[in-house]
Amino acid sequence: MFVRLQLAIRQLESALLVVLLAAMIALASAQIVLRNLFDSGIGWSDPLLRLLVLWVGMFGAMIAARRDRHIRIDLLTRYIPQQWHRYTDRITHLFSTLVCALLSWHSGRFVYFEWQDGSTIAADIPAWAAQSILPFGFAIMTLRYLLLTITGREERP
Repeated sequence: MFVRLQLAIRQLESALLVVLLAAMIALASAQIVLRNLFDSGIGWSDPLLRLLVLWVGMFGAMIAARRDRHIRIDLLTRYIPQQWHRYTDRITHLFSTLVCALLSWHSGRFVYFEWQDGSTIAADIPAWAAQSILPFGFAIMTLRYLLLTITGREERP
């Protein structure tokens, strides 16, 4: 049951990433065609594209955390014995957990302040709704890194 849920979440994340990326490409292409051929454009497309970049970036980061494929600076692991790598990995994952939790908390506060302010962005979308991917994405990454801290991970490729 838990494995099916994990698979469903993975498929949903990947599908949302594909849809968002396709929407970005379609909107940017339409904007280019409209500007170059018809001397017009979609007025709200540029802010929406910036918003889609944020969402694609966060979904990409969540997927990278799921696969434990974020960029690493692991100079230490080159010089320590192989049997210590699982300990350094857990310390790194714990640090990533703490950083993601802190980012989730403060981005949640940011979204709350945007909600209080009542500001809007492209096509009258509330800014807080558009930016809500930040605390959500960092919370997901926090959970994933916490699980990696507790359970460890497979050997390095």
